[in-house]
Formats: sequence, C-alpha cells, structure tokens
Amino acid sequence: MTESVVLPPVLVMGVSGSGKSTIGRALADALAAQGEPSVFVDADDLHPAANKEKMRQGIPLDDEDRWPWLVACADRIAEVEASGSRCVMANSALKRVYRDRLREDAPGLVIAFLDGSRERIAERQSHRHHEYMPTSLLDSQFATLERPQPDEAAVDVSIEGSVDDTVATILAALSVTSG
Repeated sequence: MTESVVLPPVLVMGVSGSGKSTIGRALADALAAQGEPSVFVDADDLHPAANKEKMRQGIPLDDEDRWPWLVACADRIAEVEASGSRCVMANSALKRVYRDRLREDAPGLVIAFLDGSRERIAERQSHRHHEYMPTSLLDSQFATLERPQPDEAAVDVSIEGSVDDTVATILAALSVTSG
C-alpha cells in the first residue's frame, strides 16, 4: 500500500481588494486541471456574524475578534487535508502571528502574498462591492499588514499581472516548494 502524499496547503494572503478570492479560486482550479485534488476555501465565509457586522459598520477587527476565526480557518485547512486534497485558502492573514497560528496545525503552509500599492488596491475596490468590507477599512488593512518574512515559505506576487499570470507565478513557486 502506498502512502498518499499530502501537498502543503496554500495561503493566498493580502489586504482586502488584492484579489485573494479570485486568485485562490483560479489557483485551485489550475491545480485540479493538473490532476491535483484541491479545495478552495474563502476564509471570509468562516467569520462569525459578529465580525462581519463589525466590519460592515467600518470598525476594524482586533486580535480578540480574529483568534476564534483563525482557529476556524486552521480547522478547515485540517479538514481539507484529511480528505486527501490540498487546501487553497484566501485569508488576509495580515500579521505574522496570524500566519504562525495557521502554521501550528499546518506546518508546511505555503504563502502566496498578493502584493500591490495602496493606490492600485483602492482603485480595484472602487469597482467592487463587498458584503461587509467597506473601502474605508483599507488604511487599517495596510497599517496592520506585516509582510511575510524569508523564513515563512512565502512568495511575493505582484497584483499587476493578469489572473493567469499571477496563478502561473504561484504554480512555479509551488513546484519548487512541493517538488
């Protein structure tokens, strides 16, 4: 009997409006097209109602708000991995301690950091409607952001290219970290 290889989960992270959900879905689809079982999870769907309401009112979340959500995110990654699939999660994961929390349960976590200027992301946000994340919270997102460090198995990916270009960059990085 051969042991199945569990591929490391991928965290698609960045500030609101950087394209996490779009890129995460496209990445999971691309991995599936390559024959790799992958499941996309949007961490926004795991926020409790109180967090969503707070953000809807334009109030940034604090660490106390985020810890139960991060536990739910870590649990969901573990569920996907237990099913034999690779988890691709869109999650802002703005602080190092948030990513460290996810790594507690998923030590092989690979990070794709969607990197863009405040101006570019504000421009993107002006063309979309988010259920509970108003554009007014963008400054707090950038103020909270702690860029991934070299010891975090992360790749910085510019948001300036097309979705296909961005996914190709992440796939190339995954081939290095997974192979």
